[in-house]
Amino acid sequence: MTRPDLTAGYPQAHRDALTEIIHGLTISDPYRWLEDAASARTEAWSRAQDALFIRARTAWSDYGPLRTRIAELSATGAVDPPVWRGERAFFTRRLPDQEHAVLVTVDAAGTERVLVDPVRLNPDGTTTLDGWYPSPSGLLVAYQVSEGGTEESVTRVLNSVTGEDVDGPIDRTRYTDVSWLADESGYYYTRRLAPELVPPHETQYHRRVYLHRVGTDPADDPLIFGEGLKLTRYHHASVSADGRWLQVSSSEGTEPNNDLYLADLSGADPAAPPFKPVQTGVAATTYLYPARGDSPLAGRALVFTTLNAPRGRICVTSTDDPAPEAWRELIPEDAEAVIEDLALVDGPELQRPLLLVVRIRHATCEITVHDAVSGEQHGTVPLPSVGTVAALTTRRTGGHEAWFSYTDFGTPPRVYRYDARTGATTLWADTPGKPTSPKVHTQQVEYASKDGTVVRMFIVSGEPNEVPGQPRPALLYGYGGFNVSLPPEYTVSALTWVEAGGVYAVANLRGGGEEGEQWHRAGTFADKQNVFDDFHAAAQYLIDRGWTTPDQLAIHGGSNGGLLVGAALTQHPERYRAVACSAPLLDMVRYELFGLGETWNVEYGSADDPQQLAALFAYSPVHNVHEHTQYPAVLFTVFEGDTRVDPLHARKLCAALQWATSGDPADRPVLLRRETGVGHGARAVSRRVDLLADTLAFLAHHTGLRFG
Repeated sequence: MTRPDLTAGYPQAHRDALTEIIHGLTISDPYRWLEDAASARTEAWSRAQDALFIRARTAWSDYGPLRTRIAELSATGAVDPPVWRGERAFFTRRLPDQEHAVLVTVDAAGTERVLVDPVRLNPDGTTTLDGWYPSPSGLLVAYQVSEGGTEESVTRVLNSVTGEDVDGPIDRTRYTDVSWLADESGYYYTRRLAPELVPPHETQYHRRVYLHRVGTDPADDPLIFGEGLKLTRYHHASVSADGRWLQVSSSEGTEPNNDLYLADLSGADPAAPPFKPVQTGVAATTYLYPARGDSPLAGRALVFTTLNAPRGRICVTSTDDPAPEAWRELIPEDAEAVIEDLALVDGPELQRPLLLVVRIRHATCEITVHDAVSGEQHGTVPLPSVGTVAALTTRRTGGHEAWFSYTDFGTPPRVYRYDARTGATTLWADTPGKPTSPKVHTQQVEYASKDGTVVRMFIVSGEPNEVPGQPRPALLYGYGGFNVSLPPEYTVSALTWVEAGGVYAVANLRGGGEEGEQWHRAGTFADKQNVFDDFHAAAQYLIDRGWTTPDQLAIHGGSNGGLLVGAALTQHPERYRAVACSAPLLDMVRYELFGLGETWNVEYGSADDPQQLAALFAYSPVHNVHEHTQYPAVLFTVFEGDTRVDPLHARKLCAALQWATSGDPADRPVLLRRETGVGHGARAVSRRVDLLADTLAFLAHHTGLRFG
């Protein structure tokens, strides 16, 4: 193994004697000065870290062939399921040589038009398409783009026939849906208050629902919903397929529970919808699916809810009386599967209206077919294999078809069409590119966590054996938060790692959504340590079963997953050889003060609460670094355009580890890779390839995996 020239040591980072007593806890913060990215001291330190990273990378001898292979496996392209408006289809597609997906429409004659191409808007590749919403006829399309990774979406409206913009821009529309009025004269959307109306640290909050009329000044848009509610609430408005019903969902931060309101727009002023509450102040997630006026279910609404059913159930109710007391249960909760999505297929070609229900059962997906009136199951939708289903779509005007995407660890996403008349599934859109991928074998295993809870994990390898022939470099991935599930999906890092002879594992930790809301809750607030214990136990399983050894085990995670691996390396540094920590949360005492942190205290807890602060402080990686400890090799990757998780978290833990570790910097370095012009979310393909190549090359170098 080539050793990098790091004889100059780590960049100097002054340790301030800053100590505070908060709710009785003595908390030191020697690197608070690194929170100020604009200071000369922080910038000098960051430039020195840039130089250190570049020097270290020169020792990764397999970097060239590795990046080439990652680029080949990334050249799949992608197509999403179609959204139909009449006989016009809308979908996004990325060809293998494109940096970003483009928005495409195809009319009834088969004529195709590219409506939005982010690279045409900005050739440097830093503009992203964040969302798109066609009007009921498909003539108009609202779309959102942002620049430099900031996710600060700006909304415009284009004419799908001419391709010309006809309305906008409207700024401050990050994370908003657009839902059109039936006559296409305008739409409901969510917008933050103007910066001059709120304190400087609250500009990312204060969302309101407005009605915008196409061609008018957005400053005059009437306020529909949100006045007087807590600043960190998210609101989403949606209009039913026939344009009659307006539904507004409101939730606190990332909390899955929501308040729900319904308004009948028929005969009403759309600028003053007559809302009535469906549920408020309830610890449950609920959404309505009002049927069209010409549907066999006219006058009724399907209800998805976790009320008294943490894995989800489906009910039916009258749109005149949508309160929970009036619901009739249609499809009860499944004790082992979580409802992820549903769609109604109710065209006149069918003898009865059918309901398609997507469930995730122990982290793999299925689609069941039910009578939409009785709830009786009539069968399942055939799937290519055991994998993941996403983006289920049907025609808003009725029909007998549904579309969905499917993927697994060895299969790039493909779009399939289901015909409810015959029960057959056929390929609708194949992956545009077809790189030669290695054959991989996937098994799902169970293991016991520290408290005895059974946790599941996928193990991907190049051989079908249930146990390995010999230990090899292993790469373990996890997330464990925000009700996010990790089902099988095409993963370039897994394919690249396994092809080189390693093993790749994905742990379905508590805090995720694989086993329902109770599973999620078991990894939040004071129970967050369960997530880390689940991850440690996954690592130990791989070691005990002979898949790997502590000196060959790497871990990686991003965002909340960055917190996961940050806690893992500070709690059990002896168990891991190398760590990739991307866009992480790491200072859990002060996380609420930066980015979108305040919207996450419904997941982690708040430092304002003494008991919650104690739990946060107990696992906060920045506050659990101990001097003279041999830590693993660590690579932090951060993005200067990140407006969700501030890069300050990685800067602070990087400095702390460089100060504390007893490991040889040439053998177990602590490095920081920073990138400008990108943020937390979407990025150009070449940028993804570069990031993944740096990450895997680092992890492989320190675990002994060779790509040459």
